[in-house]
Amino acid sequence: MRTLCASTLIGEFFVIGFAGLVAMKDPDLSTGTVWTVSGVAMALSILLCGLITRPGGVQLGWALQIALIAAGFVVPSMFFLGAVFAALWWASVHYGRKIDEAKARFAAAESDESSPA
Repeated sequence: MRTLCASTLIGEFFVIGFAGLVAMKDPDLSTGTVWTVSGVAMALSILLCGLITRPGGVQLGWALQIALIAAGFVVPSMFFLGAVFAALWWASVHYGRKIDEAKARFAAAESDESSPA
């Protein structure tokens, strides 16, 4: 699960950065505000790569997905991109867990075969 989720989060890192560049064109937003919010979100996406297997890591990832969708109120294309990344996040968590379970079953079967009878 960690690899799939981390790949999604790295992609989000770049999307958040590009959305920050687009948001800078809004005359109602200061550059400092845009880059503070974008920087925090980018840092969170990188930190979550290491925290994904810890308790609450997946929930923090969902919070980031909601924030990305909500960023659509500032950068309208983020409604679409946020939804796409939320779907990717769901797939990463869902299929990542299935892969982890299959690996555990395979390892257990392999250790049963190698143990002396």
